[in-house]
Amino acid sequence: MNAIFAETLRKLRSEKGLSQKQLGRQMFVNHSTVARWENGSRLPDAGMIIRLSKCLGVDANTLLQLAARSDESPNVILVDDSSVILSDGVAVLEEVMPNATITGFIWPLEALEYARMNPVALAVLDIELGAASGLDLCGRLLEINPRTNIVFLTAYADYSLDAWKTEAVGFLLKPLTPGDVREQLKKLRYPFSTGGADE
Repeated sequence: MNAIFAETLRKLRSEKGLSQKQLGRQMFVNHSTVARWENGSRLPDAGMIIRLSKCLGVDANTLLQLAARSDESPNVILVDDSSVILSDGVAVLEEVMPNATITGFIWPLEALEYARMNPVALAVLDIELGAASGLDLCGRLLEINPRTNIVFLTAYADYSLDAWKTEAVGFLLKPLTPGDVREQLKKLRYPFSTGGADE
């Protein structure tokens, strides 16, 4: 438990007039994740601390100095250019993988920067990312870490043929459901502990 970080985060959020839910929306995490940060039961990783600093208008180094980096939870990212799908998807992933650090990204370049700073165990990627392509993002993430499990997410089953030409381990249709995610986790090339009920 990191009581100093938790208390500082609570104070900064309150000073900004934000609820845990509002901060969670800005961070693309579930409000329960913010609650765990504030009760000291979980620490955000370095990438999330930098994002927190931007949302709260404080120096990132101040927050980084208050928190010790935790390597106990695997990093899982979800990249989708729809904020609604991103928020809902993050909530589903957090439900299925309570021990994982789940981070959502709208912008592929931000996801790549996060992956350079944090080993990503699982990346769930929308195939169509505005002008960008989830297929291209897949290749770049695997250049950073070849042991990243890539699962594609799309509303169109027609894309599955293109997705299977990559090094992806799976394919999910929108919207994400806990059952579909649990089934996909059984097929990972590089399994990791999720803390889910099926383990």
